[in-house]
Amino acid sequence: MQNPKIQHFFDEHTNTFSYVISDVISKRCAIIDSVLNYDAPSATISTIQADLIIQYIHENSLSVEWILETHVHADHLTASQYLKKELGGKIAMSQKIAIVQETFNTIYNINIHSTADNQIFDYLFEDYEQFHIGQLNAYNIPTPGHTPACISYVIENCVFVGDTLFMPDYGTARCDFPKGSASELYDSIKRLYELDENMRVLLCHDYLPENRDEYCCESSIYEQKNKNIHLNRSTTKTEFIEMRNRRDATLSMPKLILPAIQINMNAGKFPTLESNGIRYLKLPFNYFKQM
Repeated sequence: MQNPKIQHFFDEHTNTFSYVISDVISKRCAIIDSVLNYDAPSATISTIQADLIIQYIHENSLSVEWILETHVHADHLTASQYLKKELGGKIAMSQKIAIVQETFNTIYNINIHSTADNQIFDYLFEDYEQFHIGQLNAYNIPTPGHTPACISYVIENCVFVGDTLFMPDYGTARCDFPKGSASELYDSIKRLYELDENMRVLLCHDYLPENRDEYCCESSIYEQKNKNIHLNRSTTKTEFIEMRNRRDATLSMPKLILPAIQINMNAGKFPTLESNGIRYLKLPFNYFKQM
């Protein structure tokens, strides 16, 4: 087993960790869960976080093979299209993205491609499909629950879990988005807990609990299995579902969910220019209030 090099990038505005994982021999790499900075009041974007990734890749003479998404993020916009334009690489995620697209096509009343045969992503992974980053061995594990298209990437001795797990002292992902499922999330996390206990767990988010002073992006399967406050060795499925449903009922909508999903399920592509030369996002007025 090779030891990949991992560099994380933290966006404090969205509490998001992005990663570059690289093969030190071939100098090939993958970017995971990138962030495009978005100012909601003015509906403007900037590339501060993405430019840090670009700088790092140039400084280390890396070649981008993959731009990987663990799921359709509801809390930030992806920078995948910008990174592909600047660095190359294939934008990829789970083939179950079609479920998310079909669901939100209806909510937004739009019509982007929504079948595995007619996609705007460069590549869609089948469940448990193997792939490579240079000489690094990798495969995916389907981890639905937070969304139906959530996927975790096992790359050598690391697993990138997206929103499925947080730090053990913060717990697990919410499951109240359309097509989310606490029952499926329980099964997904149990699937991850079957991995080697020494495997590094790289997280997409960290939200500081009161008893911790520093943001963290990494734990281990052992730590999660034994210390996760929502789902550990002793947690039954019934207990988890009841806890998750009760907790989710108290949570407010993510601040950027409406623009983020619209962009992210379209592989990071923006809406087409209208006749006045301006792009527009759609907001489903009062829709989520009724749910």
